[in-house]
Amino acid sequence: MAKRILMVLTSHEDMGLSGKKTGNWFDEVATPYYTFKQAGHEVVIASPKGGKAPIDPFSYEEMFMTENTHKFLKDEAAMRALANTSVLRNIDYRAFDAAFFPGGYGQLWDLASDSFALQMIQDFLYSERFVALICHAPAILRDAKKPNGEPLVKGLNVTGFSNSEDDELDLSRHLLFQLETALKEKGAIYHRSEKNWVPKVVTDGFLITGQNPATSPFIAKTLVEQMAK
Repeated sequence: MAKRILMVLTSHEDMGLSGKKTGNWFDEVATPYYTFKQAGHEVVIASPKGGKAPIDPFSYEEMFMTENTHKFLKDEAAMRALANTSVLRNIDYRAFDAAFFPGGYGQLWDLASDSFALQMIQDFLYSERFVALICHAPAILRDAKKPNGEPLVKGLNVTGFSNSEDDELDLSRHLLFQLETALKEKGAIYHRSEKNWVPKVVTDGFLITGQNPATSPFIAKTLVEQMAK
């Protein structure tokens, strides 16, 4: 049965005061987009500001491009959706079956402190609908709450971009906060692959998290499979 998936992107493209550009990691948008579509699901793309959602320029480098990113660039409907994202606060998220958050460093600056996004995640999980977040997107969970006011991630199994992966890119000093540290401080049971850049998906109830860009096809497939159960 076809489901509706809300894909939530960052609108933020500047990495603090570093002068570096960021945004959404392209393959983390493209591969899940086509995975969901091929499974027969509807995908609606939204962002905090609406309109054109920025793609991290680094993710256009050929070494990071994939069959799906090349396909996306030639797909007029997909590119139009990326250039005309819906304003997140105008979305009736109750009409969706799942939410998917691609990664990118921009999420640390806007979505991680977006009260609407946090409320949406809480409502999804406590109405038993899936929320999947990959790479830096799990950072958005930092300030989400359980109904009793405790951190949402307290006692939950999660993953996300590791401190050592930030360090290897020499970007840690430019960040508002590091995902791994922040989630551990909130009581999350953080998991990671044995080596940097190796795929890792962690599922805990209706929450699905993925560690890094290499995880993109695996977390998309996991969400499709979980929704089918």
